[in-house]
Amino acid sequence: MAPMNDHPGEQAAQEPIKLLAVRETALSLDEVFRAVGDDASGGTALFVGTVRNHDGGADVDALGYSCHPSAEAEMRRVAEKVVAEYPVRALAAVHRIGDLRVGDLAVVVAVSCPHRGEAFEACRKLIDDLKHEVPIWKHQTFSDGTEEWVGAC
Repeated sequence: MAPMNDHPGEQAAQEPIKLLAVRETALSLDEVFRAVGDDASGGTALFVGTVRNHDGGADVDALGYSCHPSAEAEMRRVAEKVVAEYPVRALAAVHRIGDLRVGDLAVVVAVSCPHRGEAFEACRKLIDDLKHEVPIWKHQTFSDGTEEWVGAC
């Protein structure tokens, strides 16, 4: 019997990046989850970022995301780094832009790998790098009338 890591299902897929998008429309958990479905994956990790009603001790009244035209290309670069580092079978990431309300989905990322530990690690790397490296900016308006830009790369 061959060692487990010699099985094709233990390896990264040939074309693991299934879905990457920056959208002005509402995001779908089901769409992202379906995109990373893979019969050879034993673990799928999904992260959902939602708009919260506060930040830094202040109440948030309004929030909007905007992006540079290169955002999707940068998202692909980040995804390719994750795929190179982990045995990713399938990967998806979508980020919302435009005006959002408290509770709206702002970002959804998911990764499927042969095992759960790899899926957790790859998903964390994907969302962390996406937030640090992709030129998507958040503009928050607070209840006291002040506002701030967050995440300007």
